[in-house]
Amino acid sequence: MFARLTPVVKYLLLINIALLLITSMLNLELSGIFGLHYIFAENFKPFQFITYMFFHAGFGHLLGNMFALFIFGPMLERFWGARRFFLFYMITGVGAGILYGMVSFVEMHQLESAAKQYIENPGYEAFNAFIRDNANYAYQQWYDFIDAYGDNQENQNYVNESIERVREVVRYQGNIPMIGASGAIFGILFAFGFLFPNTELFLLFPPIPIKAKYLVTFYGLYELYAVIQRTPGD
Repeated sequence: MFARLTPVVKYLLLINIALLLITSMLNLELSGIFGLHYIFAENFKPFQFITYMFFHAGFGHLLGNMFALFIFGPMLERFWGARRFFLFYMITGVGAGILYGMVSFVEMHQLESAAKQYIENPGYEAFNAFIRDNANYAYQQWYDFIDAYGDNQENQNYVNESIERVREVVRYQGNIPMIGASGAIFGILFAFGFLFPNTELFLLFPPIPIKAKYLVTFYGLYELYAVIQRTPGD
């Protein structure tokens, strides 16, 4: 089964699996260093456009990406050659990182504008609206404060605390890193479906043949859904 692996695919699999095992066994949190951050975040470094694609959030995240690489990568590497395949993988991964950077720039600009508006005109209802629209994840953990703020809306201490919490949301959102090879995998899926649309692949579950264009479409939609589900605060 593993004899069909081509050199670049094999090394990519080994690197990704090894990094997850090492970080898990040693309880290392490296996504803050090597994950891709918003370009104006304090933790952003240019090298993250490359390193982010070699780290994953967990076994399920890794399995989804590496299974696609294992299935579709070898045939592309044989077709293109190792050098071109590796360049394609890296370019699509970096390209996905750049696209993420553009999206996060727009989202952070909107968040910072909403935060600025609140800081200039703070109030209980405005605070609730800000949290509802930008930080749903904070409702439960800040419930006691929100409830107390509602009972003490004219208390300047609560107003000041609410302003600090709005700033905290901006800092937190700006420092959420993106990790995973999904961008490069989307590139692999697209290339395979484009070059070999009618190639028949045999599924294990259920054990039936299926043309590449259909499997790639289904797998791509699954990967897209998984990416959206993993987006913090989405």
